[in-house]
Amino acid sequence: MSASGAQKSSEAMDTSQSSGLIDSPEAITQVVDTMIALPSSPPSLFIDLEGVSLSRHGTISILQIHIFPLEQTYLIDVRILGFKAFHTPGTDGQTTLKSILEAKAMSKVFFDVRRDSDALYAHFGINLAGIQDIQLMELATRNPGLPRKYINGLTRCIEKDAAMTLAELQRGRSVKEKGMRLFDPNRGGSYEVFNA
Repeated sequence: MSASGAQKSSEAMDTSQSSGLIDSPEAITQVVDTMIALPSSPPSLFIDLEGVSLSRHGTISILQIHIFPLEQTYLIDVRILGFKAFHTPGTDGQTTLKSILEAKAMSKVFFDVRRDSDALYAHFGINLAGIQDIQLMELATRNPGLPRKYINGLTRCIEKDAAMTLAELQRGRSVKEKGMRLFDPNRGGSYEVFNA
């Protein structure tokens, strides 16, 4: 997509919803409209889900979507919106978040998509397609001399592969630890924080 195409998508958004929490069907319509004409190469959509015991046995609370070309990040409140989060169409009347997530031709990037995919299918009947899983890419491109018996977590991948200074890595560790204390039961937190 050209810069003017990204600009048109961006202009379709109400500036009050250019990033942030999405908790109404009207806001979903605006977010869907921004995704309709995005380029697929390189990928435009970077996605993660959070929830309580995220899986078919748990819940989905938040769907995070970063739209790379527009430098916009949305937190979609799935707990509040439920079915409407995935089935509210854009202004074209047809495209929904579900249809975007199931579109083979539109690349979506996840890190370790397993639980996200399980939860989306079990709770909303969404069959993810067009997925690029960074965790699997790291495994596939790992130095042949290194063991491939285990997959690395996000922190390990960042520490190993990101071009970051020591200060940036330490700040990242600190932020991660603060977050873990909010939701990790082993550190005094609760996954219910995603439902607050």
